[in-house]
Amino acid sequence: MSYLRKYSPLHPHQRQPLDDQQIENSAGGYAYPVSIWTNLDRFLILGTEGGSYYAEEQDLTKENIDSVKKCITEDGIKVVERIREISVSGRAPKNDPALYALALAFTHGNTTTKQKVQEVFCDVARIGTHLFNFVAFMDGMRGWGRSVRRLIGEWYRTKDDDTLAYQVLKYQSRNTWRHADVLAKCHYGENRGIYRWMKGLDTEKRVVSRASKDGTQISTTYDATDALPELLAGYEELKRTEKRADVIKLIEKHEFTHEMVPNVWKDETDVWAALLANMPVMATVRNLGKMTQVGLLKPYAQEVQTVLDRLSADVIKRSLIHPIQILMALITYRSGKGVRGSLTWQPVPQIVDALDAAFYMAFDNIEPSEKNTLLALDVSGSMGSGTVAGCKGLTPRTASAALSLVTARTEPNYHIFGFSDDFVHLPIAAEDDLTSAVEKVRGIPMGATDCALPMLYAIENKLEVDVFIIYTDNETWYGDIHPKTALDMYRQDMGRPAKCAVVGMVANKFSIADPNDAGMLDFIGFDTATPALLSDFAKDAEITNEP
Repeated sequence: MSYLRKYSPLHPHQRQPLDDQQIENSAGGYAYPVSIWTNLDRFLILGTEGGSYYAEEQDLTKENIDSVKKCITEDGIKVVERIREISVSGRAPKNDPALYALALAFTHGNTTTKQKVQEVFCDVARIGTHLFNFVAFMDGMRGWGRSVRRLIGEWYRTKDDDTLAYQVLKYQSRNTWRHADVLAKCHYGENRGIYRWMKGLDTEKRVVSRASKDGTQISTTYDATDALPELLAGYEELKRTEKRADVIKLIEKHEFTHEMVPNVWKDETDVWAALLANMPVMATVRNLGKMTQVGLLKPYAQEVQTVLDRLSADVIKRSLIHPIQILMALITYRSGKGVRGSLTWQPVPQIVDALDAAFYMAFDNIEPSEKNTLLALDVSGSMGSGTVAGCKGLTPRTASAALSLVTARTEPNYHIFGFSDDFVHLPIAAEDDLTSAVEKVRGIPMGATDCALPMLYAIENKLEVDVFIIYTDNETWYGDIHPKTALDMYRQDMGRPAKCAVVGMVANKFSIADPNDAGMLDFIGFDTATPALLSDFAKDAEITNEP
């Protein structure tokens, strides 16, 4: 590339706008703003926990909240439907952003939007933890008026006693909230035995006196209620049990989860064996380290096969466990020590291999595009800060390495390299396992960000690329020409209508993709649908930037 061409006035530096649509990004370079609806999707899937290199968590969160509010003003019904779709489908690693956005919709939406929130509330707040988090979000936004009490009370009213008993035992408290606190806020009475149990009361007939506003006493009589659900009665028996054999019998009879078992029994191998028999996939993945530490999971143990069966393709698909949760479990389990605390164990190799395989199973079914695919990983300094979906130790930089392997293992014609302010040799191949790919990225020195380099690299090496897939935070600023210009140069020099897919790894409002170029498109990192959509984009299937 000649000096004059590189520094032509028609090709401004990335610290200057390429056209009147571009805005200044957080690094001082210029990029395209994504639509508020793309920003909504990024927030719902990636969240803002941990912030980014250029934006503190609080600032990045505020930017996203402002964008969500704009979406609510423009079309509140569409926002709520989008929240439900992403939450229920399991496309996001965590449900907190969806719950927060739902609280915003109920707080700032019009009457029809609030009604829509009421319709989908129990679909989005599916478990007790979701309820507590939503309550905490709502409590920080507004007071507890009648509409809020009715909305949250619906979570309890719509569940039969057996379902509700399971929820209140498995998820007893979160963020300083307990079920008794929520019921008190909702002004719930004591006409249901399970409500009385949550408040620490018996089910017999009760007379409650309270003072009215004028100081007089008002008495309310609550009739005796039906007996407690069998699960609650069994739980009360479990708390009083002193023999391990009886604990195991109760676990087997009632299918208790580990959250329901008193801590005094949680170092017993036989107790964990009983828990594992009916343990859900998510709980299995989260407790692999503990079950290995107590000696349940060890070479040749039959329980290892139980875990392997639970990590099979069919079970993973039905469970809707997110790839990030599997990735974090793999990294943690293989390390042999917990992220927090002093727990250590000797990992079982077969379980490590099963977790690696399960990561790919958790994505939507992907059909190879058969196109020449260049996977370009932004390994600059800005990608090494913050976290993806709030997962400790999983930076956008390392997460992109894992995500790129999904495409590399699907597409027969691929090439992977890294870039910052220069080309970076990145010896990642489809044969790598997840842990080794992540470690290879961690070992690369960090630099500035030039997102034009993938296209310039392809020009320099005369590579016949059909689609560039760039994993980045879009905080480009260092290069002498813009990524869009570099793509146009590649198309002209090589005579190929190459496409460019931009996979955003941070929930900010920037993109290097020109919204007016049909051959450039934004995708969201770690959306479970992204690898399949990338393949469709490469194959010219119809995909748009809008949800």
